[in-house]
Amino acid sequence: MNIPNTLTLLRIFFVPILVAVLVQENHTHQFGTLTVTNSTLALIVFWTAALTDLLDGHLARRWGQITTVGMLLDPIADKLLISAALISLVQVRRVPGWMAVILIGREFAVSGLRSIAAAEGYTIQASELGKTKMMSQVIAISLVLLAGVWPQLEAPAYWALWAVMLFSLVSAADYFLKFWRRVDERTKARRRTELLILERERAAMKAAERKDRAARARES
Repeated sequence: MNIPNTLTLLRIFFVPILVAVLVQENHTHQFGTLTVTNSTLALIVFWTAALTDLLDGHLARRWGQITTVGMLLDPIADKLLISAALISLVQVRRVPGWMAVILIGREFAVSGLRSIAAAEGYTIQASELGKTKMMSQVIAISLVLLAGVWPQLEAPAYWALWAVMLFSLVSAADYFLKFWRRVDERTKARRRTELLILERERAAMKAAERKDRAARARES
């Protein structure tokens, strides 16, 4: 287990901690003489988890430690972190439920497209929009958490969520427009090939049957 993969697993480990902190509203933590509110602690946990997302990819590329496990776990960890944060914020009524449904649904849709593409032999690389999506989500969720400490940030946080939602939908449309046609054409071509092979097999069987009947007719 290399360091980048360890950081990715650490990000997954932070998910239940973030949920536990977020759902306990109006709870404070005493660290000596320092009093920390739940919103502040949630923000620290969330930022720490988001920092691992920046570090694992950078270190993996720099040290040449890009692995199959890391490529599989990294997007899963990202989706778990953002989805857990959104669902928890819906629970405490700080994010509209319909926004969370759209954002999380977008992740499922793109993941489904990636699975279909992989089955057809395509690898869908992250687009420029997709690469910046995670950062925009981190900024928006951070503003929502900061609004728990400074209520004057509630309006900017709400508009940031709107921007993230629109940005996520645009990036999803970009993925589908770029790759769905290629995947669809590949699927149709494969099916046509399978049908052609099946027709050839049927024709060969019919030809063999005709030869067999002819041979029997000559013998009789």
